Amino acid sequence: MEPRLRDRYAVLVQQHLRPAGPLASGLAPPPAEHSTFAAAQAAWRFFNNGRVSLPALVEPLHQVAAQWRHGTSAWALVVHDWSALSYPTHASKGDRARLGPAHSKGYDLTALLLVDGGDGSPVAPLELSLRAARAVHGTRMPAPSAQANHLDEVLPAMHEVARRELGERVVHLIDREADALAYYRQWHAEGHRFLIRSDGRRFARWRGEEVTPAELGSRLQAQGQFRRCREVTCRGRKAVQHVAEAEVVLDRPAWRTRRRGARRVNERVAGEPITLRLVVSRVCDERGETVAAWHLLTNLPPGVPAASVALWYYWRWRVESFFKLLKGAGHEVEHWRQETAEAIAKRLLVAAMACVLVWKLERATAPDAVGFRAFLVRLSGRQMKWGKSHTAPAVLAGLYAYLATLEVLEDHSVEELRAMRRHLRLDHRDTG
Repeated sequence: MEPRLRDRYAVLVQQHLRPAGPLASGLAPPPAEHSTFAAAQAAWRFFNNGRVSLPALVEPLHQVAAQWRHGTSAWALVVHDWSALSYPTHASKGDRARLGPAHSKGYDLTALLLVDGGDGSPVAPLELSLRAARAVHGTRMPAPSAQANHLDEVLPAMHEVARRELGERVVHLIDREADALAYYRQWHAEGHRFLIRSDGRRFARWRGEEVTPAELGSRLQAQGQFRRCREVTCRGRKAVQHVAEAEVVLDRPAWRTRRRGARRVNERVAGEPITLRLVVSRVCDERGETVAAWHLLTNLPPGVPAASVALWYYWRWRVESFFKLLKGAGHEVEHWRQETAEAIAKRLLVAAMACVLVWKLERATAPDAVGFRAFLVRLSGRQMKWGKSHTAPAVLAGLYAYLATLEVLEDHSVEELRAMRRHLRLDHRDTG
């Protein structure tokens, strides 16, 4: 982008450091702006400027990812997930797509979030796209087809991630939606590492016998194969995670859904047998009762311990926290007034950079950085739960207040600011 647009981008990122509410989801003017109207007008011009492309707006996020890789040898966890952005009453958005029921309209958000495999902290989104009624507006070129389903776009996204400076230690994490044998074979044949949560009902071959992952998990438990690996918190209570693993072979034909005209049909697709690791995670309460169980399928090498595999899948929930920060705990994206999916996608990338700044502060461990984070929480005015030092929305709110204060100090001295306190007195003699 040209310098003028880069400057406006920096200002917009600062504006997105302010948590928004449903009734105030627009952009607050930074102190340097003359009015809210001027800020809104400048933002409108930026988000509707044809010279501001989505691939250009994602580049700062890619630079953050490259800097992270140069500073660590940890595995890069790339979490794929999807979320509906609902705008049922925003009639001005003429390109809304149907999200399910006839009254539900909006856009389908796809996100790829880079997570640090060493400590589970989010680093930066690597890709964002919004599926509208007739097109997909995203950061990857060429843009995905509006007719393609979620899983059809996973392999092109994997190829795009491979082009980035993340090295070979990359694994793609996806929830149960991706439990599909045809895609397993496709991704494995292309050399991509993946970690998928299975629904536990598909058949796999173990020691020559066909069993489901759920049945195999019960057998491993009966054989005493589970090993305690860590204490966790489940539903607000202390619990213990146990892990076991086995090697399984998937050799059945796969099912693949295809569109024929206006119909969707299921096709059986033969393929080569594929050998995967089944990692079963059990979370038990104080009485030893299972309160949660995951059946994870992966082609990660044996050198990656099963306990790490289970922990990495737990960190998949970082993307849910990202969606929460965009939707209800920070930016209120479902109340934005931009009138096209493309404009909202551009604003999402700006908001994502604001999230990246907050995550960087959350990851910091240096004593002065920890003190600065505590200062931001204090500046935000947010109350923390017992035992919790900070939250992303609190850091977000405090950071905006801090940057706004710096802007104010450019125009006013500390003495002038202190003198202004007289207007807060309740003495009526001072009102004149």
